[in-house]
Amino acid sequence: MHLKRVVVTGIGALTPIGNSLQEYWNGLIGGVSGADFITLFDASKFKTRFACELKGFDPLQYLDKKEARKLDRFTQIALGSSDQAVADSGIGGGAVNPDRVGVVFASGIGGLITFQEEVINFAKGDGTPRFNPFFIPKMILDIAAGHISMRHGFRGPNFAVVSACASSTNAIMEAFNLIRLNKADVVLTGGSEAVISEAGVGGFNAMKAMSERNDDPKTASRPYDKDRDGFIMGEASGAIILEDLEHALARGAKIYCEIAGAGATADAHHVTAPHPEGLGAKNVMLSALDDAGMKPEDIDYINTHGTSTPLGDIAEVKAITDVFGEHAFNINISSTKSMTGHCLGAAGVIEAIACIMAVQHDMVPPTINHFTDDPELDPRLNFTFEKPQKRVVRAALSNTFGFGGHNACVIVKKY
Repeated sequence: MHLKRVVVTGIGALTPIGNSLQEYWNGLIGGVSGADFITLFDASKFKTRFACELKGFDPLQYLDKKEARKLDRFTQIALGSSDQAVADSGIGGGAVNPDRVGVVFASGIGGLITFQEEVINFAKGDGTPRFNPFFIPKMILDIAAGHISMRHGFRGPNFAVVSACASSTNAIMEAFNLIRLNKADVVLTGGSEAVISEAGVGGFNAMKAMSERNDDPKTASRPYDKDRDGFIMGEASGAIILEDLEHALARGAKIYCEIAGAGATADAHHVTAPHPEGLGAKNVMLSALDDAGMKPEDIDYINTHGTSTPLGDIAEVKAITDVFGEHAFNINISSTKSMTGHCLGAAGVIEAIACIMAVQHDMVPPTINHFTDDPELDPRLNFTFEKPQKRVVRAALSNTFGFGGHNACVIVKKY
């Protein structure tokens, strides 16, 4: 069967370090930390009192007041990043056949803020069920994909993907396959997450997953540092337009890069801890390389899952050295979560965007906040600490892993 080639023709980004693609890229290359004290609720009694919030996001930039009230924050930002991507690609306004345009949009958790508000309001009452009629449609995590399609009139395949923190990488893979198999000409894909709330922060604190470095939030996300103590929660939304190459060429679209391959595996090991030998991570990278028809030596940059947890960082690096062997020492590795925090279901897409821009600009964004070498990590590995590195990036690989043992990987290459 002839598989179609798939390219990226549009990008939108709302992140803790920039509310557009260019702002986000400037933040990555500038080594900007998106972490600060939480403003979205009173976190004074919480173990972690900081996060990587979106800064200066105004839903009324994208929606009218009546519309905005009917949407959870995760859907508001999904529509914002999607609007950016549609405008960037030029697929709006009848430029393409809407029956052949799909939407595959992810979230790890969905409308947690709405869920929390509604349950608290009910608990405060006398037991009479007075729920907002928009409660369920605001909360369910497929609703962002639905609203994107309705907003732009896209009538192709439409669904959500959820695999915890691997969600939006899985969404990219599904979108990629829809086009390869000729089920659509264009797919808007990505993911959004907005769960910086009492329930979100309190829940992850209870699991002991997050950093508690309240005296120094800006440097709390420390992937590969000896003293890392957990991730910082982030909120973000990213959208990318995937397109059949022939279709893109026929309409004269600008092309950022080509999607080379993708993979998905399971650890089948533990609810939250990674496989200690990085088995699932190793298998997912091998699967993506095989799908792309590439050799390990073809990869120049890896954007790692790198959440800044003691176990996770070690397991992923072990997987990288197992897969890439001696070539691992020629690759640039970085965790952009050192700047954005961990954006959960949106992590995969904003990190894929970092890879796309690295391929386009031949520049690797850094891992910031490195203070002390970890003796468990091979010093010959190039973690791109503190400063971006200029180099030819022919192909970049992005890893994302989620609670439940989900692993997803996507490879982008120069067109």
